[in-house]
Amino acid sequence: QVQLVESGGGLVQPGGSLRLSCAASGSFRSINAMGWYRQAPGKQRELVAVPTSSGTTTYADSVKGRFTISRDNSKNTVYLQMNSLKPEDTAVYYCKADVISRTLTFLEIWGQGTLVTVSS
Repeated sequence: QVQLVESGGGLVQPGGSLRLSCAASGSFRSINAMGWYRQAPGKQRELVAVPTSSGTTTYADSVKGRFTISRDNSKNTVYLQMNSLKPEDTAVYYCKADVISRTLTFLEIWGQGTLVTVSS
C-alpha cells in the first residue's frame, strides 16, 4: 500500500510564501512522476505543476514565475514552493504520484490534500 501525505498548508497574507511537501511511504518498486494539483471552492481540480516525460515541468499559466516544484528522490518527497501568493491561489492542494508497485502494477496515488488560504 502506498500513501502520500501532504503538509505545509495554512493561512498566509497576500504576497507571502508557503512551501508544501508531499512524502510517499509504503511498499513500492518506484515512483515515476510526482506533481501538484489544486481545487478551489466551487471549481474543478486543476493542474498546478507536473513534470513531463522530457524532463521539463508544466506549470499552470496562473502560477508561472511564482511557484516552483522540486523533488528529493532520496526522501520520496516532492515540494511546491509558492511565492507572491494571491487570494486566487486559495485552494486545497493535492499531490499525485505515478507509482510502480512491487508487482509491476501502475498506480495513480493521490494525497489527502492540504488547504492553502491566502487572505489578509
